[in-house]
Amino acid sequence: MKTSHATTYASLQRRALASGLSTMILALTIGCSPKPAEPVAAPTPPVASSTMGNELDDSVVTTGVKAALLAEASIKSTDIKVETSKGVVQLSGFVNDAAQVDRAVAVAQAVQGVKEVQNRLVLKEGTTTMGSNVDDTVITSRVKAALMDDKAAKSLDISVETRMGEVMLSGFVVNKAQISLAEKIAARQDGVKTVRNELSVKK
Repeated sequence: MKTSHATTYASLQRRALASGLSTMILALTIGCSPKPAEPVAAPTPPVASSTMGNELDDSVVTTGVKAALLAEASIKSTDIKVETSKGVVQLSGFVNDAAQVDRAVAVAQAVQGVKEVQNRLVLKEGTTTMGSNVDDTVITSRVKAALMDDKAAKSLDISVETRMGEVMLSGFVVNKAQISLAEKIAARQDGVKTVRNELSVKK
């Protein structure tokens, strides 16, 4: 029995259609299949920045102590330098009397965030004149410049005050070697009679 051309053509069309549908279904199946989960890297824990936090806290404490001293009428706060390292507050400078020293320490201790107060305040001796005040300003500038020129001194950590040729160094530095170096630098400047070294090592 012979098959007509029409029948053969129709059969080929059905096969092609079936093959195309199979291919399409296979493609859809592959496309819709869930992809294997990619490994997720464990989150990196944040690096603690305690140093920066301490510096910010110390700045706040220093500002608080300065404000408290300024608000205290019995204290001439412009005579007092305030430095803070990890909550330890250092008061330094030349003041008029012992009562002012005691009051300044008490005021500083009452400020929030203050863990300890280092009293480096010194009573003024003798009477200064306009000429001696000018000389002291010049000496202070010389000492600061000399410390600035010596990179090992890290002068930004050191406060310098002068009264009648006596230079006071105060602040918090990295090590004892830096304390000795700063004193030597200050002592060899013109006009410096004595050096009162009140520098402390950072904890």
